[in-house]
Amino acid sequence: MADRVGYTVDVEAAGQLQCFLDGRHAALRRETRARLSALPLDKADGLGRDDYRDLVLEWTKGLGLAGDGARSFPVAYGGQDDPGGRIATFQTVGHSDLSLLVKMGVQFGLFGGAIHRLGTRKHHDAYLRDIGTLELPGCFAMSEIGHGSDVRSLRTQARYDAEAGEFVLHTPDETARKDWIGGAALHARVAVVFAQLDVAGQAQGVHAFVVPIRSADGEVLDGVEIEDCGDKMGLQGVDNGRLRFHAVRVPRDNLLDRFGSVSAEGVYTSPVASPGARFFTMIGALVEGRICIAGAGLAVARNALTIAVRWGERRQQFGTGLEADTPLMDYLTHQRRLLPAICESYVLQAAHDHLTDSYVALLDGGEGQRDVEALAAGLKAVATWHTVQAVQQARECCGGKGYLTENRFASLRGDSDVFVTFEGDNTVLMQLVAKTLLSDYAAQFEDLDAFGMVRSLTSRQAGRLLGGLSRRAADLDDPVWQAEALAFREDRLVDSLARRLRTLVKDGTDPLRALALCQDHALAAARAHVERHAHELFRERATSPLLQQVRDLGALSTIERDRAWWLEHGYLSADDSRALQKKVNVLCADLRPQALTLVAGFGIPDALLRAPIATAV
Repeated sequence: MADRVGYTVDVEAAGQLQCFLDGRHAALRRETRARLSALPLDKADGLGRDDYRDLVLEWTKGLGLAGDGARSFPVAYGGQDDPGGRIATFQTVGHSDLSLLVKMGVQFGLFGGAIHRLGTRKHHDAYLRDIGTLELPGCFAMSEIGHGSDVRSLRTQARYDAEAGEFVLHTPDETARKDWIGGAALHARVAVVFAQLDVAGQAQGVHAFVVPIRSADGEVLDGVEIEDCGDKMGLQGVDNGRLRFHAVRVPRDNLLDRFGSVSAEGVYTSPVASPGARFFTMIGALVEGRICIAGAGLAVARNALTIAVRWGERRQQFGTGLEADTPLMDYLTHQRRLLPAICESYVLQAAHDHLTDSYVALLDGGEGQRDVEALAAGLKAVATWHTVQAVQQARECCGGKGYLTENRFASLRGDSDVFVTFEGDNTVLMQLVAKTLLSDYAAQFEDLDAFGMVRSLTSRQAGRLLGGLSRRAADLDDPVWQAEALAFREDRLVDSLARRLRTLVKDGTDPLRALALCQDHALAAARAHVERHAHELFRERATSPLLQQVRDLGALSTIERDRAWWLEHGYLSADDSRALQKKVNVLCADLRPQALTLVAGFGIPDALLRAPIATAV
């Protein structure tokens, strides 16, 4: 194979791009990359499942001792009160071993985060310091085999025994079995268990409890039943397990009582009066998991795209016979498969940064919880769908080399595919986004109050432009036109969805049934909203000429992907549509010389890429 490379990295431009992506946590990300690069990640290659799990535990403990585990915890418990830094660290770990990423996420984010956000000082004093150093390995037991995404309907029981001063946790049937619980199969000694609280015969809804499941020497405790989930498509270094509880008793103080407490006498009180509001407040306190998975997905996509672009510059074929063979990256088909995905990676990072900042502000007492929750749900879905598509396209672009285990695509794809299911199924999450879009009275809509929903939708419809949404002649080079096109699609989809739902409900259809009949419409509206929002945020930050090229290709390839919709709604003419396709081709050609620079801007060390075909060129 010839070793000629037509283009090189513009080091200065790549540094600027990396600064753009690393954001305010640039120093922390550099430290994390260096720490990860020092790990012997290749030791995991070819290991059996049990040995791999033990190795991942060892790595996780090392990162915990280095301070990465407790970063978002209060200073008093070994932390730094830095949730934004924890999210940045987590995303950076996404460039390394994904079993390590998930193990960290379960231990420090889900298990530790639940005790931090749902518990009070007595829980923090008892657990947080040891969680942050992995002296106390734990797990997060929410999902049930029969109620994966429907947390409100979980069936694990927690009855308060006032005479004993204890809660009795019980799995009433097989559908209430806790399933896919990371850490449960082997390492966890304590679980945060979500269960339906019963106090004196009164149902108080879902609450979280600290439940020991193993002794200090690893023996399963009485009343607890644990089994291994077995081999998976990926993430073999994570010990996913199933949990059942048979009248397991825990002290009254083991209720995580920030949003609801039970007195010794058996009196339930809560600072949040409404059961519905209390549930959403509790679940909202755990939104960080969705933000983290979105960021990790973006990191995985960058790994795959970097490998594919570097190989595309080195691999040459199908020459004319008069000249040297042509690098794959010089072919338009190759450019179209990789460059728009690279642009989308930059665009979605801008949305992720904004979401992280909004979430941190919310923790500091800011407003907009529902908006943060909706954006976290929507971005997690869009980002992880992007991950799956980018990894597959990158794998195909590497041909047979991409099929070799040594070049990482097998692990990248197998380990990240479940991201579309983690922290809520993407399709379910997008319906949550659609509900938020439909009404400023989202609580009424979620409670499925038919009259409230009709009133809400009528109000929204009156306040939005309908069939007469304005448009102007297509100006593909104008970022304002690009923004208007994306906003038009979102507005039109939301308005037409509102009209459909209003008509169905007024005709007597149950609101839940009405929404089910419009699910495809709801998902389209939700995706349009997330894409419009992400491109708007990126456009505001795209100040350099190279980032402006990324902005244009990102926006126009997004419009091209759904151009049938714009054609159907008269926003694009047939001539506009053909011009759009040609413009995307031109933009790909314009960005092609910067392909290596764009992926160099991802800032992924070779030690983390670990793909022979991605050796820096």
